[in-house]
Amino acid sequence: MPETSHQTSRLFIACCIALTVTAMTFAIRAGILSQLGRDFALTDGELGWINSMAFLGFPLATLIGGAIYNAIGAKKLLIAAFVCHLLGLILTINASGFWSLLISTFFIGFANGAVEAGCNPLITTLYPDKKTTMLNRFHVWFPGGIVIGAIVSKLMTDMGLNWQLQIAVMLLPALVYGLLAFKQEFPAINRATGSTLGNIKALLSPLFLFMLVCMTLTATTELGTQQWIERILGASGASPMLIMALITGLMAFGRYFAGPLINKLNPAGVLLASAILATTGIYAMSLASDWTVYPAAILFALGVTYFWPTMLGFVAENSPQTGAIGLSVIGGIGMFAVSLWNPVIGSWIDDARAGALAARASAAEAELLAGQAVLANLTLFPLTLIPAFALLYYYQLLKKPLPAANAT
Repeated sequence: MPETSHQTSRLFIACCIALTVTAMTFAIRAGILSQLGRDFALTDGELGWINSMAFLGFPLATLIGGAIYNAIGAKKLLIAAFVCHLLGLILTINASGFWSLLISTFFIGFANGAVEAGCNPLITTLYPDKKTTMLNRFHVWFPGGIVIGAIVSKLMTDMGLNWQLQIAVMLLPALVYGLLAFKQEFPAINRATGSTLGNIKALLSPLFLFMLVCMTLTATTELGTQQWIERILGASGASPMLIMALITGLMAFGRYFAGPLINKLNPAGVLLASAILATTGIYAMSLASDWTVYPAAILFALGVTYFWPTMLGFVAENSPQTGAIGLSVIGGIGMFAVSLWNPVIGSWIDDARAGALAARASAAEAELLAGQAVLANLTLFPLTLIPAFALLYYYQLLKKPLPAANAT
């Protein structure tokens, strides 16, 4: 552990800023998709492939980072994330078309994954008695960063500023967390769970494998929907970027105050309730237009708020033998699933739009119907999670009382 609580706080702040940059890359990329499509004459399917590179780079970085975490530690992973963020952002600003955007987005995704691979196990080491609570508090800055990114993107777009300047905004916080990572002393690796071979063997437990499958669905529910929010809801009569800011603002608030809720419902109960709310929210958005999109978005936000950090916290507390690599694999598989679904979501939009136009809908009506059709498809992901998390909840109750989630 670091020698002082002040040092611990600075490390936590560095992690939070790094995650803010990660989140801003998601929000700003979502906000500029239409501009990229126009400037480079890209279809939604091609935009889907570009998006998928961010979600492909992420799991590769988390898997590599998790495998070598015990050897190199969190500091070198954060420095690697900083270098890749700079490289990816600068290459994006200078992109000339589909392939250059594909490559630059991969580097950004790799940087985002390195942040998760380094920060999640670091935080469980810094706060061994409050793992789930502090992971939720750390992950406040994913929705928090998306709020920042969404507002920045909307304001700059409304001002007529080009997408290159929106990407450049992220260089400043990247430099801040890079400087903090270089200057700080990091804690020693927890050798109690530091055997990589032992961690890998523990990955084969039925509980961990079950959580892996669930993570593919929770991640796609949350990120698959948010990444396409501008394209899905652009013709709904509501502002997509304001909806994203609303969703992620509620997520940030909920994650910051997660401790009492996790204590009361326990992590498995929180996941079950989240699946029910997420299903209701996405389905409501698929039927909504104009102002009714906003209350539907609130339901969706309440549903996805606790998915990601509570999945990580559940694994950290119920499968501690998996160590850092377990946290990296669980996060990596979620992002990998989203990378696979992104091109599919893009093709859903193209196909639904074409079908609506063939049925003689106007261009505006076709965009609205396409967005609603895609949301209806996305409802299936959280719907599948409801029985899965119900089984997990009752299995845990029958087996033994769930831990208190260390949420003090």
